[in-house]
Amino acid sequence: MNLILLSRSEVDPSNRAVLGGRRALHIIQVLKAGIRDRIRIGVEGGKAGFGTITAISGETVEVDVELTEDPPIPLPCTLVLALPRPIVLKRLLVHITTLGIKKLVLINSRRVEKSYWQSPALEPGNIRSQLVLGLEQAKDTILPQVILMPQWKRSFREDIQDIIKGSEAFLAEPEAKETFTGEHKRPVTLVIGPEGGFVTQEIEEFLAMGCRPVKLGIRILKVETAVTAFIARLL
Repeated sequence: MNLILLSRSEVDPSNRAVLGGRRALHIIQVLKAGIRDRIRIGVEGGKAGFGTITAISGETVEVDVELTEDPPIPLPCTLVLALPRPIVLKRLLVHITTLGIKKLVLINSRRVEKSYWQSPALEPGNIRSQLVLGLEQAKDTILPQVILMPQWKRSFREDIQDIIKGSEAFLAEPEAKETFTGEHKRPVTLVIGPEGGFVTQEIEEFLAMGCRPVKLGIRILKVETAVTAFIARLL
């Protein structure tokens, strides 16, 4: 945890906040901070800065908050991802948030198990908890937007075209001739399929929408490796 993330409601008019739970335990047990020590702190959706510890009582920590820094610049990339296995999704939510992605669209595919859409991992509170972990790692304060599109229905193409409008859209495809370099003049939309890839019909749909098929190399990567490798070329 490289930044203690606060909600706006936790900071009172005198710029003080009282922390409990895992954040206080992290300050006490991991950072081993004491009175008058300064810790990295930020307010969700706002600025970051420092908090000066003014009191420690049991498992609560009181800090004076001073916020002067803007959050890191977001990565100009929207990620469109076929819903992975729940355990993989949890890790990916942290990874993509740490890397600066601010818009994630989770879509269906013929090779996505229907049961994945019923997983508790997709509950708003569970998604949020993983995103917060990513913000704390990256010293960021802006939560990504996560959009769920569980049905490949008639309006799907229109929805995706709205998402990729104004961007350079790329489809991860191991058989592509073009290698993805990460060079771009406009914001990027990355479309990455499930384990085993999109089926032929789905690939044709994305190509019809204007997505360019690209690959990373000759190796076939697992979804979580491919997501990280593609995004890393944009950093």
